[in-house]
Amino acid sequence: MKLRLGTRASLLARTQSGMVADALMERARETGVDLEVELVEITTHGDISRGSLVGLSEVGVFVAALREGLLDGTCDLAVHSLKDMPTQLHPELELAAVSAREDVRDALCTTGPGLRDLPEGAAIGTGSPRRGAQLLAVRPDLRVEPLRGNVDTRLGRVGDDLDGVVLAAAGLARLGRLDEATELIDPEDMMPAPGQGALAIEILPGADAAWADIVRSLDDAATRAAVTAERSLLGVLDAGCSAPIGAYATVENGQLSLRARVVDVAGTLALNESARGPASEAASLGRSTGWTLLGRGAARLMGRN
Repeated sequence: MKLRLGTRASLLARTQSGMVADALMERARETGVDLEVELVEITTHGDISRGSLVGLSEVGVFVAALREGLLDGTCDLAVHSLKDMPTQLHPELELAAVSAREDVRDALCTTGPGLRDLPEGAAIGTGSPRRGAQLLAVRPDLRVEPLRGNVDTRLGRVGDDLDGVVLAAAGLARLGRLDEATELIDPEDMMPAPGQGALAIEILPGADAAWADIVRSLDDAATRAAVTAERSLLGVLDAGCSAPIGAYATVENGQLSLRARVVDVAGTLALNESARGPASEAASLGRSTGWTLLGRGAARLMGRN
């Protein structure tokens, strides 16, 4: 049996999709199924656009083309970085699995100094308002500069026109380049994006159970509960990467702990909120925390009033 796995064409996306492909084939072998998984590269609008992507996560700039590939039969399943996915699930697709999460932290990559040791006025590159605002909350003197491109392009600017860049630790780890991180920033200083570090696998609901059940077996219950809480909060706040919002949930012994932060773009004001409850109620915990933040004025910090 052969499956076509839709993936973005970037090295990181292909690496992540390759990891899922390997996991599927290993799981199939364990159950006596002969399975081959072929990667099908699909170019997305986010890959060819040279403009800023701020504000485009709400419409799934990296996701739409992969979903179209599923719906038109170009591929049988698609792998996404969960933080890139719109909070509303696609009505014609099934989120079959959320694999076990990688490190959720953000990584600061510099020529040597850590966040608090950078020289005054240092230029740090990031394409994320969430990262930029939280950098300024810790170091108001920093210059936050826009950043696009693949991992090599971004890291190549360190020591050139930038003193450092901030990337997801998960991506560096999957590429085998985590040693290029100067500092893994504590979530207390930089709350990660909802869903950061997690991969999502989508399929058609009517897919052949002979292989679809193997895909579903990759689902990690604790990760799914955690990201469900984070993304439910994001859905209530009605915002994507255009707003400085961080959320991080963990699950232990069936209990889910959720922390969330909304920051104004200048990093001068922040709202923090936390909640705890049964992991089985992840979605409602996320929604209630989101409503609490709105009640405390989160909309104004996001520039919506």
